[in-house]
Amino acid sequence: MSNFPDWNSMPRGWDWLAQDEDGTWYWYSQRPEPSYGGGVWRAHSSKQQYASSGIANPDWILSLQTRPLPPL
Repeated sequence: MSNFPDWNSMPRGWDWLAQDEDGTWYWYSQRPEPSYGGGVWRAHSSKQQYASSGIANPDWILSLQTRPLPPL
């Protein structure tokens, strides 16, 4: 995955990360859903925040991740 965002820059309370087909990464404060039209993840605009840009990703649907748990 291209230009993967740094987990340390993830805002507190935003526990999801996903990349759209165009390569743009977003943080989410609620679990996003794939758009009906495809190619993008959707959540209410106040629950989505730009994280970084990358190259187009035809496997965007596989990019959804949750914040890693801290080590014990």
